[in-house]
Amino acid sequence: MTVALMLHRANGAPVSTSFRRAAFGKDDPFARNREIAWEGPDAMAVGRSSFIGELEVASYPHIETIVVAEGELTLTAVGAAPLVLGPQAGAVIGCGTTLRIHAASRVQFSFCAAACDKPTKHSLVPLRADADFKPSATLPPEALLGPAPECRSDNVFAEESVEYRAGTWDSTPYHRIVRPHRQNEFMHLVAGSVRFAAPDGSVLSANTGDALFVPKGVSVGWESSDRVAKFFVVQAVQA
Repeated sequence: MTVALMLHRANGAPVSTSFRRAAFGKDDPFARNREIAWEGPDAMAVGRSSFIGELEVASYPHIETIVVAEGELTLTAVGAAPLVLGPQAGAVIGCGTTLRIHAASRVQFSFCAAACDKPTKHSLVPLRADADFKPSATLPPEALLGPAPECRSDNVFAEESVEYRAGTWDSTPYHRIVRPHRQNEFMHLVAGSVRFAAPDGSVLSANTGDALFVPKGVSVGWESSDRVAKFFVVQAVQA
């Protein structure tokens, strides 16, 4: 049983996820090479893409979180210094941001994008592994199979009109029951490893540098035996 869609393996191993070549909405700057693994009812999509060359984007057409897998991507917002993303580095591009995109050689990245009709965050925000962590909510006792973890987060981007939030999160080891996932969630592990359990007992293992996605409603458990840190994007599905 599939509990998560693996988008990238840091060790170069192939993934079983199916991708389809398609643009994400109108004026997609990565339309030629975008590969979508999942697209939901609220116009959220996840997958992978590649790029080489240079583009000037007057108004970015959607929200997009990018995490580089291979190569180097330079993003430059108006009035800001260039943001250079190498392997395992990421950033959030707000809808409406004026942006220059540059890659001297081919770069590959995972993405989590969402449409936004009324954007309020016209910005380019880096994701940091050495984040400014603050304590965050932990899990209820009935969801745990062992001691409660200590969880921290650094929420760096939120577009509340579409309930899109992104940042960095970490936690001490813990074991959680199999239960329906409460939000769509993109994850890129920047430290540690996780075992995701399915209701049938099968397990999907993810390690540092891997990128994956868990759709809302999919039943999945979590088990980690060391500190885990991840870049994340979450979005609640509208009724």
